[in-house]
Amino acid sequence: MARRARKRAVVLLSGGLDSSTCLAVARARGYEAHCLSVDYGQRHRGEIARARRVARALGARHHRVVKVDLSAFGGSALTDPAIAVPKDRSPRQMGRSIPATYVPARNTVLLALALAHAETVGARDVFVGVNALDYSGYPDCRPEFLRAFERLSRVATKAGVEGRPVRIRAPLLRLTKARIVRLGTRLGVPYRLTLSCYDPVRGRACGRCDACQLRRKGFLEAGIPDPTRYATPASKE
Repeated sequence: MARRARKRAVVLLSGGLDSSTCLAVARARGYEAHCLSVDYGQRHRGEIARARRVARALGARHHRVVKVDLSAFGGSALTDPAIAVPKDRSPRQMGRSIPATYVPARNTVLLALALAHAETVGARDVFVGVNALDYSGYPDCRPEFLRAFERLSRVATKAGVEGRPVRIRAPLLRLTKARIVRLGTRLGVPYRLTLSCYDPVRGRACGRCDACQLRRKGFLEAGIPDPTRYATPASKE
């Protein structure tokens, strides 16, 4: 009797907390995971090495790294060293406006690459770890963006026009960071291997950028010890 082909998914993997949890969710749902990381000129590209380790630890079938230099356009603190990464912002400040760490069209570019990879490996699903609750206000992390991109995929690809459209899966979209941490812990995500920081200091998370603060908040509210090595200790307040 012929062995049934395992369902495949492309997982966008940055090496951070959310994308690593997303990979674990895909694996728990029975997918053969083809991970895709993108070196887009980010100042925190040390996350790529973390992504490799996470992919191995969580049993990804394959991990590909592609380079697309978004730093050529500038306009973001993550790709332009002349723009400061916001630090020590309160949750209220994070929600007021789109921060300097927004990279113009980043998720559009990343999802387009994932869509191309999905067609080449025969995957029907693309997993992305975007989150619309505990995040820094990025427009390309919203549900309406994901729905629009999925509609685009139906008319922009060979698979789509032949009736095999790729589905965009965002299992963390409506979870708080604490719920994400609890979910990932239950699924065995090795959070000690991950890096969420926008501005690492000698290999350690800075502890002060939005990503670090949201990560700390998530572990604290989840009641789970944070294995992250921070350059700046948590406030005692």
